[in-house]
This record gives sequence, structure tokens and C-alpha cells, in this order.
Amino acid sequence: GTGIKVFFVTPEGREIMIEGNEGDSILDLAHANNIDLEGACEGSVACSTCHVIVDPEHYELLDPPEEDEEDMLDLAFGLEETSRLGCQVLLRKDLDGIRVRIP
Repeated sequence: GTGIKVFFVTPEGREIMIEGNEGDSILDLAHANNIDLEGACEGSVACSTCHVIVDPEHYELLDPPEEDEEDMLDLAFGLEETSRLGCQVLLRKDLDGIRVRIP
């Protein structure tokens, strides 16, 4: 298939590979595949519960976060330099193989 591969790393360190389609968000994929990533506000950037830590090489490819995402990330548990909200990371072809860690 032409799926875009995403590697989720669970808080326990287990790695789960999921294939998504262009335009899917990390949060959509997690929910569709029973990955334990909460999204309390359903992707409306009103919470930080879908916070993931993106591999640096892929983080560089992402559009920079909008101000509302930055504000929510400030409240996120375990914030790191490459933290993003999963609802704001949309799959593209060039992100194939992206790894995101759930804090």
C-alpha cells in the first residue's frame, strides 16, 4: 500500500507501527488503533492530552506550532524540545517513518 508509516513508542517503550494516510493526524491514528493517547478536546487545541515527542529529524520537517498550540504545550506533562500536540501533526509523504513517543 501507499500508507505512511508512523512508529508510536509507548510510555513503557513498546514500539507500534501504524500505517496512515496523508492528512491523518497522529491523534486520529492513535484513536483508530487503540493506542493510549488521550485527546480530551477532540483536536480543538484546548488541551495538552495528545502531547507527543517527535523524533528530531522529523520534527524539523513539521510546520512550526501555532500560538495556541504553543500555549497548550506549555501546560503539557514532560515537555521536551521536540514536543508537539498529536492533533496538530498531519501526515505527509515526507513524514513516512516518523516516530512519536508518548510521554
